[in-house]
Amino acid sequence: MAAPRPQPPLIPQPALTSEEGWLATSTDRRYYRRGNAFIKRCLRPHEFLPGPLGIQVPRLRKESLKNEADTLRFISQHTNIPVPLLFCDFEDDDAYYLITQYVEGVSMADLQDHQKAFVMIELEGHLAQLKTLRSHLMGGPTGIVVPPYRVLCETERDDWSQLRPSEHAEYVFCHNDCSQHNIIVNPDTLKIAAIVDWEYAGFYPEYFEFPFYRRKGPSVALDEEEDDSNKLLDYLMSQLMGEGIQGQGH
Repeated sequence: MAAPRPQPPLIPQPALTSEEGWLATSTDRRYYRRGNAFIKRCLRPHEFLPGPLGIQVPRLRKESLKNEADTLRFISQHTNIPVPLLFCDFEDDDAYYLITQYVEGVSMADLQDHQKAFVMIELEGHLAQLKTLRSHLMGGPTGIVVPPYRVLCETERDDWSQLRPSEHAEYVFCHNDCSQHNIIVNPDTLKIAAIVDWEYAGFYPEYFEFPFYRRKGPSVALDEEEDDSNKLLDYLMSQLMGEGIQGQGH
């Protein structure tokens, strides 16, 4: 079983600051802003960063950005949930690019507690709307399956293409990374300007959408919180066609 990992940190790299519009680099992404556009792309193989156990190879590096682009289109077409406007997405030279509108505002994590309580009311309304979107298939709107980050921390499996369809539309749409830093808020009105980072989104059992937004921190269990990652992983493994939970190891 793979050991849990922290969320990829943003790594200052002075050599990159000469790139016009460069904002930051993580262990799997580069981020840019050009005017009203926000750009993120996956690292190319020659850009992979060293770690304590050798070169860190990002997982599902292209698939996750493709899934986010598909999700932004889907959410915009089927709900009134505020998301960044998708300008375009494409692959070039072994890197996948996602280009969206740059959303002005502050992170929910930076608000005071009484302000967060106000924002949370609107946010939970948006999450309720997500649950009205249903499917008999798990995964993103076009079939790409990128399990929640906390599940990927517990397994080395990246191929989830053979998940068994349900006999009825029991799966609801989940963001799966709904932490406070992914909620962008207008600081004057406290209205949500956009919910961002939909890389792990898709149709899953309702309990996959853990309310991480109720406290600061990443979308993994902290301190005394119940860790449901193995419960989610076991469910996904049980739905693999021809394998089941006793098939290939975690």
